[in-house]
Amino acid sequence: MIALLRRDLMLAFRAGGGFGLGLAFFLIVTVLVPFSVGPHPDLLGTIAPGVLWLGALLACLLSLDRLLALDYEDGTLDLLATAPLPLEAALSVKALSHWVTTGLPLVLAAPVLGVMLNLAPTGYLWLVASLGLGTPALSVIGTFGAALTVGIKRGGLLMSLLVLPLYVPTLIFGAEAARRGAMGLDATTPLTLLAGITFGTIALMPFASAAVLRMTLR
Repeated sequence: MIALLRRDLMLAFRAGGGFGLGLAFFLIVTVLVPFSVGPHPDLLGTIAPGVLWLGALLACLLSLDRLLALDYEDGTLDLLATAPLPLEAALSVKALSHWVTTGLPLVLAAPVLGVMLNLAPTGYLWLVASLGLGTPALSVIGTFGAALTVGIKRGGLLMSLLVLPLYVPTLIFGAEAARRGAMGLDATTPLTLLAGITFGTIALMPFASAAVLRMTLR
């Protein structure tokens, strides 16, 4: 598992796809929002948690189409399916590498971009906490979507249509936790529900992804 994780991280950083592309998209969304709604500090501060969460979600979605496609094309998935390492564990490592190269940089960049959207000072800690808890769920669910559409030509649009509805609960509770934190309210309830969603997907989704991928490889 460690060797597979090192391989995926090395390939991701060499290609520069997930790391740079996700951050660039996140930055573009954050910069364009003030142009679209106007330079109103109060309005920007109100919508900042939702905008940052939506930007992070779409940035994670942007790099999912390459999560398993390249391994499918060069035959790596066939080797993983017959390797002593369970396919569920291999897909969990794939999701972890996606989070490290895409989700984690978004979590670290969110406070800096929050300044551009006039996020309230009390909201930064809750924003980072909600993104830190929620983005792993986005990567795990995205791995399931990638397993569903692997081998399909131009399956990126289909994967987006399949994955986006599954992202909605994570988006709702993550944005709500950040919004309540920015308003100075208690955000433990949505944050706890967000943590439950993340731990539930981490526990269950690898098995669903592995089952779908086995049917595809057959």
